[in-house]
Amino acid sequence: MSSPVNDILKSLINFEKSPNTAIYIQIAQEIINAIQRGYLREGTALPGTRKFSALLSINRNTAVAVYDELASQGWVDIVANKGTFVLMPERKTAAIKAVVQGLEKIKSYPEIAGFPFQSSFNLASTEEFSIRKYVINDGKPDLRLHPTHQFSKWYSASMKRASLVSKWNQAQAESNTTFSKQLCNYLNATRGFHIKPSNIVSTRSTEMSLYIVSQLLIQENDVVLVGNLSHYKSNMIFQQAGANIITIPVDAHGIDVDFIEKNFTKNSIRCVYVCAHRQYPTTVTLTAERRLKLLQLAKAYKFAIIEDDFDYDFQFSGSAMVPMASADGQGVVIYLGRLGQSFFPSFQIGFVVAPENIINEAKNYLQILDKQGDLIQKQILTELISEGEIHRLIKKNITIYKQRRDYLCACLSVYFKDYATWQVPTGGLAVWLNFESRIPLIKLAEKAKAHDLFLPKTILYQNKNLCAIRLGFGHLNEDEIESVIKILKVSFNEVV
Repeated sequence: MSSPVNDILKSLINFEKSPNTAIYIQIAQEIINAIQRGYLREGTALPGTRKFSALLSINRNTAVAVYDELASQGWVDIVANKGTFVLMPERKTAAIKAVVQGLEKIKSYPEIAGFPFQSSFNLASTEEFSIRKYVINDGKPDLRLHPTHQFSKWYSASMKRASLVSKWNQAQAESNTTFSKQLCNYLNATRGFHIKPSNIVSTRSTEMSLYIVSQLLIQENDVVLVGNLSHYKSNMIFQQAGANIITIPVDAHGIDVDFIEKNFTKNSIRCVYVCAHRQYPTTVTLTAERRLKLLQLAKAYKFAIIEDDFDYDFQFSGSAMVPMASADGQGVVIYLGRLGQSFFPSFQIGFVVAPENIINEAKNYLQILDKQGDLIQKQILTELISEGEIHRLIKKNITIYKQRRDYLCACLSVYFKDYATWQVPTGGLAVWLNFESRIPLIKLAEKAKAHDLFLPKTILYQNKNLCAIRLGFGHLNEDEIESVIKILKVSFNEVV
């Protein structure tokens, strides 16, 4: 007669050849499940590896691997010359006896803290989620263009690098890493910089970079100047740091630098936040004359310039304008950038370029927040830069995004020629769509939602003088762009 244990194992264990999960892992998981459900009790003797392999028609080496896996997880005890026996893993956490007061509440976790703390209105999330077929954002890339198969190869190759383990086990000075050197070379070649590794620090994102910089620069009630339409996430970070945010006018030539000279004095401003290429959200570019004057004012009035180059990788027409930081001889500019915007988000990285003493302080903050960063990510980006692959990927994606920009503007000409104005942006992944008639944009979003198109509130801009949408197109292909504009026009007609 066959053993009851053998019958249980044969009836409960199912596995198949899979490229994702090894057979011995599948079998081990099935046995663990049987132990957890009580089919195999503690002390039960499992069949020897020869019988076990014959029972399941598997190789004996696979059977040995199954038992080794179970033993490593503490589910069985392999006793030499005796056999393999089921264990129940020890309970690692001791139960805490509740006090008599509030005994009835210990069956559920509390929803409200039993101590006071300071909530932050400034950091309340602005994210909105929808299950609609089409969703507009403020200008994000299309993740479908990411070469997933190719990147999986690079990731696997980086994981196998012998040097990676030593980097994990031993902290390196940021200025001495191969990644920092390659990033410096890349920025010097593409942005016109003349920086050294000591002038740069890498972070997880542009937002993380700005948060660290704001902690360094801003004290309670310090004046920070931003455009009268500016990036809401940046404003949230400044407000959280305690800044007194004052807006300055923005026209077709960017922020009004003369306004700063007329309304402020020396030492009255802590910093001015500007976008390096296209002002967010309007996409207008700060002229060379205004850039030069802003640098002169920063020197004379003793304020810092935070130059956010959030969309450098998406320049379609002409050459990208070199950052103010490349012409900064006085150490007044802190440059924020992002590398790998065309890639999947987990392969993107932020960085700060600034004078060495600022970078040293930023590294102190980063030591607390993110000591090592993503070493595999840095390894991959290092190789992409050194091999020139990053240039090829960016160039390939720019061609696609330029076609999408042109197609979007063509669709707008068909459906909104008499109702809105827009400028064809020289770069970036969004168009500033300005409606000539003052329609309620919230109502427009509601109508669009009924037609399977979601317009988040963060892309809608409306006051007594303005009625506009920052219309992101990068994540949409041409068929999707046409569908979105048609729905937008139907919704517009319903509102009008």
